[in-house]
Amino acid sequence: MLGALTTSAALAGAGLWLRRRVSVRGMRAEAEFPPTGRILDVAGARVHALTEGSGPDLVLIHGASGNARDFTFGLTALLRDRYRVTAFDRPGLGWSGRGKATHDRLFTTAAESPAEQAALLQAASDQLGLRRPIVLGHSYGGAVALAWGLSRPSDTAALVLLSAVSTPWPGGLGAFYAITGSALGGAFVVPLLSALVPDGYVAASINEIFAPQSPPPGYSAHVGAPLTMRPAAMRANARQVGTLRRHIVEMAPRYSSLPMPVEIVHGQADTIVPFDIHAAPLARQIPGAHLTALPGIGHMPHHVAHDTVLEAIDRAAKRAELR
Repeated sequence: MLGALTTSAALAGAGLWLRRRVSVRGMRAEAEFPPTGRILDVAGARVHALTEGSGPDLVLIHGASGNARDFTFGLTALLRDRYRVTAFDRPGLGWSGRGKATHDRLFTTAAESPAEQAALLQAASDQLGLRRPIVLGHSYGGAVALAWGLSRPSDTAALVLLSAVSTPWPGGLGAFYAITGSALGGAFVVPLLSALVPDGYVAASINEIFAPQSPPPGYSAHVGAPLTMRPAAMRANARQVGTLRRHIVEMAPRYSSLPMPVEIVHGQADTIVPFDIHAAPLARQIPGAHLTALPGIGHMPHHVAHDTVLEAIDRAAKRAELR
């Protein structure tokens, strides 16, 4: 009897410690990386948007495990002299919330599709008065940009796709997403990871994303990766990534209908979203798409090949007759 009581007390104490640890780490992340733009209310969902500069509208959509800070580290400063640049946090990540249908719940695998994410960001764009934007998407954000173009073909000036997920891929995503994206994993494993994963693991993950290049000095301190380690954000990210392939399967046959100029920029050394699986077939599917292949470049061309990315954006603007 005494042993059972002792065990119960220990488990209760561990549970309290875990909740406190998660809470403290989450509050620290939010204090260190506050919103940099406006928080919009879009049909009851919170959307974080940062707008800078003037000129034709350019929307930036970040990838998995990210937020708008990925673009504000350097890219927006290079663009705001000739574009009105709006960088969004995708639903559930950074400072954006989730809609009622996918509000953070423990025992579920519900996730926003790229089309649902595009619709929410489009509604936010409408609130901001954006007109016929160029839409740039990186990695997972490329799938959202494609969904944006498919749903608003006449109101989208052009698409710029950086290292974009676009084509159904063979195989699965590995144990991490299978576990954290599951109902039980989201409820029990994600809080443990949020509490216990060391900062060194986050830094190593950033290095992996940039490989074979290295992150620019100061990037890790700026990008706000701890925001993604909050349990709600980790669950949203895992569920979105884990359910992405089936949405890509549905979207891909419709790419040939995209009427706007499409610029594709993709590193040939990208092992996260491989060039041959995504960029090469996508360029063949879209009439008039312009593909820029980057030999030796990995998954983050907007940080390691600035000039090429800027040229692609300017070329998109010219092809769309915005300049």
